[in-house]
Amino acid sequence: MNKDDELVLTVPTSIFHQAGLFQGLEPRADHYLPILLDPRHLSFLPRSLAENDPSHKQLIPYVILRCAGQVYHYRRGQGAGEKRLRALRSIGVGGHINPLDGETGSNPYRQALLRELEEEIFLETTYEERCLGLINDDSTPVGQVHLGIVHVFELAEPKARRREADLTQDGFAPLAELIRNKQEFETWSQFVLDHFANVQ
Repeated sequence: MNKDDELVLTVPTSIFHQAGLFQGLEPRADHYLPILLDPRHLSFLPRSLAENDPSHKQLIPYVILRCAGQVYHYRRGQGAGEKRLRALRSIGVGGHINPLDGETGSNPYRQALLRELEEEIFLETTYEERCLGLINDDSTPVGQVHLGIVHVFELAEPKARRREADLTQDGFAPLAELIRNKQEFETWSQFVLDHFANVQ
């Protein structure tokens, strides 16, 4: 299927604003998620429309892989689905939520998170997971139509490598090194790196 034709899960931007508008990384996931993931507020829109409709936010699981002070990173290749992020570096793995993610009857958001991770990464170790918070960036056109939900996977070993060819120059690097070079990264990754820098 053409990516422009796929259906993606969205929530009205007005619902997000009612819950509390913010810019950057907001750690109060327990406040926002029950509101944003309430089925009454959710709908699937064609991606071709959603990408240019700031009246809706596409919900994106955004997974950070960490291990003993190192963080997995990569550069988005020229075939990356979101054209506006190509060639930028990232520490987040994830993507859109589709109708197929809800077919098992379980949590579609959770299914999408695990599906996107499996599609993009070979993860060959155990991990502990926590939700770090949400990311919003209304300063860019791509940010105006997306809302990130950040999950940190604390890996037992640094055993993660790309499965998808469009994740180039991937690997683990010390967090301090990535923070020093944060201007090379997409804004969502910059927000997470800033957070990590402030809590060290």
